[in-house]
Amino acid sequence: MAYLRRKIDEYLEKWKNDPKRLPLVVKGARQIGKTESIRRFAYKNYENVIEINFIEMPKFRTILSDGYSVDDIIKNITMLDTNISFKESSTLLFFDEMQAYPDIMTALKFFAIDERFDVICSGSLLGINYKQIESISVGYRTEYEMYSLDFEEFLWAKGYDDSLKNVLLNHMIESKPFGDTTFQTLKDLFMEHTIIGGMPKVVSMYVESGSFSGTLDCQRQIVSAYREDIRKYTSGTDQTKVTRVFDSIPFQLAKDNKKFQFTKLGHGARFSTHASCVEWLQDAGIAKKCYCLSFPELPLKGNCDDSKFKLYMADTGLLISMLDDEAQEDLRTSKNFNTYNGAICENIVAEELLKSGYPLYYYRRDDSTLEQDFFIRSSNGVVPIEVKATDGRSKSMRQLITSDLYPLIKWGVKLSLNNIGFEKNIYTFPYFCTFLLKEWMKLRETNYSSQ
Repeated sequence: MAYLRRKIDEYLEKWKNDPKRLPLVVKGARQIGKTESIRRFAYKNYENVIEINFIEMPKFRTILSDGYSVDDIIKNITMLDTNISFKESSTLLFFDEMQAYPDIMTALKFFAIDERFDVICSGSLLGINYKQIESISVGYRTEYEMYSLDFEEFLWAKGYDDSLKNVLLNHMIESKPFGDTTFQTLKDLFMEHTIIGGMPKVVSMYVESGSFSGTLDCQRQIVSAYREDIRKYTSGTDQTKVTRVFDSIPFQLAKDNKKFQFTKLGHGARFSTHASCVEWLQDAGIAKKCYCLSFPELPLKGNCDDSKFKLYMADTGLLISMLDDEAQEDLRTSKNFNTYNGAICENIVAEELLKSGYPLYYYRRDDSTLEQDFFIRSSNGVVPIEVKATDGRSKSMRQLITSDLYPLIKWGVKLSLNNIGFEKNIYTFPYFCTFLLKEWMKLRETNYSSQ
């Protein structure tokens, strides 16, 4: 399969060109393309690449037996494989699947101080395995969290270049609706991306074949691999609990009130008994929490209730693969996004926001019907985001904007299947513009501040 261009490619080049670069840790769920991207970068930029996979090459799990100094590590690596050689200033040491040997993280401090060799570490479930490490070299490493392909990367896979992004951004800045051809083409592409998701293997299969054939089976194999990880990396009753939380995500999102309810997991299930299971899925990069704000004001992070949240899948294509056969047929033939009460729409927006670097927050007022799907912050305020699976009024958003109770909310964004528009301080954008919200926000604020 051809290599898929990824956003980490540019990040790795910048890391390489930074004279003060530290060892890099690339985190993310399994099968999102970490190894392939790092390997491609490595052989393109280094004369000498040493790749050690701690799952496929278990003998190297003893390389710290004589201590953490770089010379001791080099000595043990070359003793285990005499074909390996180290060349100062031209060697990249790539430790892959480091969840199988998490102690290697402690050695990063010594590589950072030594400075003779560049180091990249990668692996799945790193958030979980950090807990096993005595020292994790805080201040001596750089971290990058990688996800499955977002919509922009999907467009690259389909053959579009960066000029399309500029076209979309200009329309957003000018609040200018797209022409029929552009709008329908991008709408169809976004629906394809939503159903296919962003797992590289699935995307490659779809792009090369031009059809959905085989993609559902591939997605379900990945979901099965996630369940296998749960069995492998949890023990006792936690296996059942984590699996139950994982399997409940689709029907929890299908409820009108999409707040995650532990009582739906079975008799006796509650926050105190299952909260760690949700954290496990989040640490593994499989699912992501959207926290409920106590009140829509700044700071967002310090103003949320940890016990109230929605739980979204990190890849919408995998979420769809977990639905029943009737829903699959509905989505893949008619591309009906209303399936599961708009849960698909919310999940893909949550996914695109997350991949843009936004943490996820929502608000539900206890004493009224007021509820808002997401919130992001501007330079001096709070911006509500509403996801509309169907046409309809934005009653909650208008209340947030016009009420004196919410002084930091002056305007909002509505995402839907409709074209670009602006009315009564609400910007309307089609779903396929979600990945550009962060750049649009910066440009919007720059334009306003210069006026």
